[in-house]
Amino acid sequence: MAVRLTGRKSRPSPDAMTLAEHLGELRRRLVVALAAFVAAAALAAIFYDHMLSFLQHPYCRVNPGHCQFYVTQPLDPLSLRVKMAAFGGLILSSPVVLWEVWRFITPGLRPREKRYAVPFVIASVLLFVGGCATAYAVFPHALAFLQAAGGPSLREILNPNSYLTLILLMMVLFGLTFEFPVLLVALELARVVRPATLLHHWRWAVIVITVVAGVFTPSSDPFSMLALAVPLVVFYFLSILIGKLFGR
Repeated sequence: MAVRLTGRKSRPSPDAMTLAEHLGELRRRLVVALAAFVAAAALAAIFYDHMLSFLQHPYCRVNPGHCQFYVTQPLDPLSLRVKMAAFGGLILSSPVVLWEVWRFITPGLRPREKRYAVPFVIASVLLFVGGCATAYAVFPHALAFLQAAGGPSLREILNPNSYLTLILLMMVLFGLTFEFPVLLVALELARVVRPATLLHHWRWAVIVITVVAGVFTPSSDPFSMLALAVPLVVFYFLSILIGKLFGR
């Protein structure tokens, strides 16, 4: 009996893979994602000065001509560079990381569900970047609110680590929160929730979104809370519409 050799080792189907093979696949995906993050973080470290100037701009908008940073500890400059590199690595490597996540998940999905892999990755990246951009845009208003809360007798001398911790935390939080519609649509396509159920409970959803925005906004200013809550409410209704369209 003739045996045909193709020279290409076929990957076993997900149903036939053992636990060890699943763990090996997970390890390969994690290695690729980690390598992408390290490379992106190294690139971000090279452009550290440009990133610092970009993130300092909201502070300079609130205090034109008086927006210098002051370090108070010898290790502050080093920790600042590491923090900037990590944030830049997170942003730049996110497409690769999300793709590896989907590549690990999709073998276990049905062919109809696999078609959504690329659109989901693209939507996740765009929404994360959009959330970061929204946080960056509203941050001057958050700074102005926080400065006004202290009264006119206070003069600020900002440590860059404290400042960047706040602005980066807001950007990451907004970016992750903007993934809400991707998660909601995925649950609808998986038949975990139904669009009709989400529409029926829209009032409770608006209340929960408003409370979450108020609790988790790092700056606690009303402008940032509104900038987070309004898009999430819009995303909620868009997710219902998308779930209805793709669920047919």
